[in-house]
Amino acid sequence: MVETQEEFKVQSSKFKVARAVAKPQKLSEIKFSKKPRLSSGISELDRVLGGGIVPGSVILLAGEPGIGKSTLLLELGAKIGGLYVSGEESLSQVKLRAERLGIKTDELLFLAETNVDIITSTIEQLNNQAMKQSNNEAIKHLAVIIDSIQTLYTEDLMGTPGSVGQVRECANRLLKIAKSNDIPLFLIGHITKEGVIAGPKVLEHLVDTVLYLEGERFGTARLLRAIKNRFGPTDEVGVFQMTDKGMEPVANPSALFLAQKAGKTPGSVVVATLEGTRPLLVEIQALVVSSQLAVPRRISQGIDYNRLQMIIAVLTKILRLPLGGFDIYVNVTGGLKIEEPAADLGVALAIYSSFKNFCLPPKTVCFGELGLLGEVREVGGSRQRDKEARRLGFTNIISPQNYPSISQVTKQLT
Repeated sequence: MVETQEEFKVQSSKFKVARAVAKPQKLSEIKFSKKPRLSSGISELDRVLGGGIVPGSVILLAGEPGIGKSTLLLELGAKIGGLYVSGEESLSQVKLRAERLGIKTDELLFLAETNVDIITSTIEQLNNQAMKQSNNEAIKHLAVIIDSIQTLYTEDLMGTPGSVGQVRECANRLLKIAKSNDIPLFLIGHITKEGVIAGPKVLEHLVDTVLYLEGERFGTARLLRAIKNRFGPTDEVGVFQMTDKGMEPVANPSALFLAQKAGKTPGSVVVATLEGTRPLLVEIQALVVSSQLAVPRRISQGIDYNRLQMIIAVLTKILRLPLGGFDIYVNVTGGLKIEEPAADLGVALAIYSSFKNFCLPPKTVCFGELGLLGEVREVGGSRQRDKEARRLGFTNIISPQNYPSISQVTKQLT
């Protein structure tokens, strides 16, 4: 049962209550003043948001526990100031984390509270004080960070914090005060074991932007993606590195993902992938070993399992590789998840290299979609991929422009 605030309306045919009539406006009559975006001071976050923070926007940040959501937004608050509301940690715990990150600013205020009505009253008070100090000008650098939305509640509703009704109502009340005062609002959201944001789906519809922070929890690379953005594109990705000093933006992601690449080793292939509009060079590793099982293992990390099965089938049929008796393991190093088909050629060559026990030539990079008939198909962003590869010193580029089929690629390599 979903808890919600009930409203009782008395309807009677004997009594008719006059209703207010709204006046629609033409597009030319709507008053609009374009407000400049606020720089977050974090280059990778600005990239994902579309150039900065829009005043009055509501942004939901979700991710696995321990992935770095609170750390990222604490660093954001330290750069632009505002109010950080902690519903999960005490103020002493927040200070301990801030000291570990080297944050010493007094521009960011902290509040340990879970009652949304107290929080909204506090925001209004801070807003009024800021407007008086700025001679009634619009606030430019006040932001509110809620950590997290699932910990808030209102006494107007029954139910525990995190329930569907509480999350929806608390988000609505925060959204209204943010929109009416042009205050950027950041909400940290929990996710379920299925990987979706906890609470009602309407939460994602209410906010202006939904960001996901992902990566291997015990790795250092973190990717920030936008799956919804009313004020910018959703095809950009921000890359961070988790260090003991917090989340550090990565200006050259390819160098990060290739930093620990081994030398000439069978089963190792560098692939030029595209994350949004940003080309990234990553290493794909494959291990092919004789199986002791009736049904050989097929294990993939960072590559779709069904896609891997299809690539194995193509190699078995087109190149006549007897892969039916071998366990095959495929991994994308650095914790990156590749969803685009441009990595097909790299996965195929990594498996082929491991099976044949030979190394690809040095300074080799590849990309291309693999068809069911063994053809290497064109992919978008070929020019960007090629440019990024050559910038990093890769001279041997295997792409659909040079090789129309997987058979021709393997003949050239062997």
